[in-house]
Amino acid sequence: MTEVVAALLHENGRFFICQRPLHKARGGLWEFPGGKVEPGETKEEALKRECREELDIGIAVDKVYLEVCHVYPDLTVHLTLFLARITEGEPKQLEHMGFSWITAQEIPAYEFCPADEQILEKIRREGF
Repeated sequence: MTEVVAALLHENGRFFICQRPLHKARGGLWEFPGGKVEPGETKEEALKRECREELDIGIAVDKVYLEVCHVYPDLTVHLTLFLARITEGEPKQLEHMGFSWITAQEIPAYEFCPADEQILEKIRREGF
């Protein structure tokens, strides 16, 4: 099982999503920013590193919003999504094809990675 972390970056009733590069698995789908936890890292450290590497932003990590296990054909992920906020910088498109700030009502306009479906349902139902 692969440990993965992601950030639910939110402000003014919107949350931040990124579009995966076409050359990667699940290319073109939308996701929350984050990535794999490396050996020796805490989940929070991994999330801060991924946001710095992929978006050139500093973040403050808050509590866990939701944990999800999902089986893809090529791997099984244990995804921990943290509430977080940007503390430094503006997101830059260093890794992804695109990114956007969206509301819960706009979720249907985007095709997300299957592992995110439970998370999106919770956002629709409860907010963040």
